[in-house]
Amino acid sequence: MTTAGPLHRASENATEIVSTLVTGIWLAALFTGQDWWLGFMLFGYVVLVPLTALLFGDRNEMEEWWDDRWGESADTTPERDTETDDALSTLRERYARGELTDEQFERKLENLLETDTLEDLEDRERELLSERE
Repeated sequence: MTTAGPLHRASENATEIVSTLVTGIWLAALFTGQDWWLGFMLFGYVVLVPLTALLFGDRNEMEEWWDDRWGESADTTPERDTETDDALSTLRERYARGELTDEQFERKLENLLETDTLEDLEDRERELLSERE
């Protein structure tokens, strides 16, 4: 079993390391009576930590720091699942046409949002139909 070296572990945890350092520095400055602690804290959490997340973080860390309020670029937006979008559109259309009751729509919507693929949803619907028969 290969263990990762300290540099590899540091690069994987860079955001957490920078967050800890920023917190430690501003707390030390606060408790020692330094006047710059507030400015450093703001700079650390508004600039240093998000920048580290962008450079070294994974997609979840990037999304945590750079959401729609900051104007995400196309590179940082999560990829949309077209199958789920298509299934959701079909479900909405069926509901709009009156083919589904409110309860059926809500149940199918829950199932759709819980499943990864359209095939999973279709399998679950087949199972429910076979249980009712």
